[in-house]
Amino acid sequence: MTRVLYLLPLLIFLALAEYFFIELQPGRDTQILPSAMIDKPAPDFDLAGLGTDKPLALDALKGHPVIINFFASWCVPCRIEHPLLMRLAQQDHLPLYGIAYKDKPDASANLLSTYGDPYRQVGMDQNGRVGLDFGVYGVPETYLLDSTGRIRKRFVGPLTADTVDKELLPLLKKLDQS
Repeated sequence: MTRVLYLLPLLIFLALAEYFFIELQPGRDTQILPSAMIDKPAPDFDLAGLGTDKPLALDALKGHPVIINFFASWCVPCRIEHPLLMRLAQQDHLPLYGIAYKDKPDASANLLSTYGDPYRQVGMDQNGRVGLDFGVYGVPETYLLDSTGRIRKRFVGPLTADTVDKELLPLLKKLDQS
């Protein structure tokens, strides 16, 4: 029994070494957070609209690919991402819909009136239930849905111009053609 106790530190060291060897492989993207929702139907939702917006429901978004961006007024990375979303909305590249995650309607409305509103429509997820159903880790998170409402891609954190140009727009174009 004492022999096993002497081997225990060695076994723990070997397990940790194997873990770090796998996780720190060259070319491995440590920013990718896996999602069990990829290629599955998006969770059904029917959210109250922000201000004068009509309710935002998944059923109304089906029929063409859409992008859903979870954001909040209290989220600093959301503000970093916001100018890019505004530019894309002005170029009319994205069928972009927003979900205000765990935010107060007046705070969300103030953010969008101050910095501009890139969204075609905004739904209010004040209790965070829809975000939880989608598997949101934190805001901002962006989901690309195909015309049937299946989640095809998830972007964690603020979108960048590089991500939009190299991943989001090509995939959106591909989905739009199918």
